[in-house]
Amino acid sequence: MILAKNIHKRVQTSAGELSILSGVNVSVADGDSLAIVGASGSGKSTLLGILAGLDIPSEGSVSLDGRNLNELDEDGRAKVRSESLSFVFQSFQLMPGLTALENVMLPLEIKGLKDAAKRAKFYLDQVGLEHRANHYPPQLSGGEQQRVAIARAFASEPKILFADEPTGNLDAHTGAKIIELLFQLNAKNNATLVLVTHEQRLADRCHHQLILEAGVELNAATTAQIEQQAEALMDQPC
Repeated sequence: MILAKNIHKRVQTSAGELSILSGVNVSVADGDSLAIVGASGSGKSTLLGILAGLDIPSEGSVSLDGRNLNELDEDGRAKVRSESLSFVFQSFQLMPGLTALENVMLPLEIKGLKDAAKRAKFYLDQVGLEHRANHYPPQLSGGEQQRVAIARAFASEPKILFADEPTGNLDAHTGAKIIELLFQLNAKNNATLVLVTHEQRLADRCHHQLILEAGVELNAATTAQIEQQAEALMDQPC
């Protein structure tokens, strides 16, 4: 389970202190999926990084897979990430000097898994890229690179999968295929899925949605109230 309480994130800028997140709460049960949505600059990616232990909050606590990240140093958080989670990045984050197969193998080899090559080939097959295993990222399309990134993420068979705008650099047709693939593999692996997206079609596939506006969480009731108020204003005579 992922449990984040009263998350605040503040940073110092030349103009003074900037508040990125203010009092956000997150709870995701094992095997569930959550979409974090909101306009650009609303704090979505910052929140994702905090939930994954890539960043620390200015205030509040995060529990990931039963471990309180606030009580761990960077090495401790890195150990939790290595053992429990994987990432799918918008920009793919593939090593250009490694083949598709080697990119999928890399985190498995770092973990010391003896069946790294076998497992990497299996997950490349799962994403339909077994015939591109020996190609380098520059030789692959954007959709193919994202499929390699997804294979790499799932090859570690994580308990939790984080995805930051996984379709952001893809056209609509390719993005739709990636969405389907992401949820198919997630269902097979029974992992917890937390993703950031600006696409409503992707958010609607998740069990839950968390809406951020300027770093503040909008719950379903608040969103409904805002929509009702907007409709009421539109109905008023000029």
